[in-house]
Amino acid sequence: MKQSIIAISLATAALCGAVNVQANEEVFMWSCSDSKAFKTTGSTEKVRLTWESKTYDLERQTSLPGSLRYKNTTTGHDLVVLGNKAMLFNIKSGIRLADFCQTTEMKTGKLPHLFAGAEPFVQN
Repeated sequence: MKQSIIAISLATAALCGAVNVQANEEVFMWSCSDSKAFKTTGSTEKVRLTWESKTYDLERQTSLPGSLRYKNTTTGHDLVVLGNKAMLFNIKSGIRLADFCQTTEMKTGKLPHLFAGAEPFVQN
């Protein structure tokens, strides 16, 4: 009985810690054409994408100049971010999930938050 209580307490503490880490990250809302939307959190190197109530971790990939690309090779999710929009694909099924996606800041002409501190987007 004591071992069960200790195990439950440890599991609860671990979950609370994970929730606190996620709560400290800024969440960015992206609205897309066709009334689609998704959320992102994370850094320039690793993005956590929430799409249709599911969460996916995406790793930064090498991309063309002027863009950032994040992929989850297991699920096929592929986020391409340009200066004025982003597109979400599923490369496993070969479909575009969302197009012309922007954050509120991007709608005012600012660069996407993911460009902050990212090469080649670092402003001198």
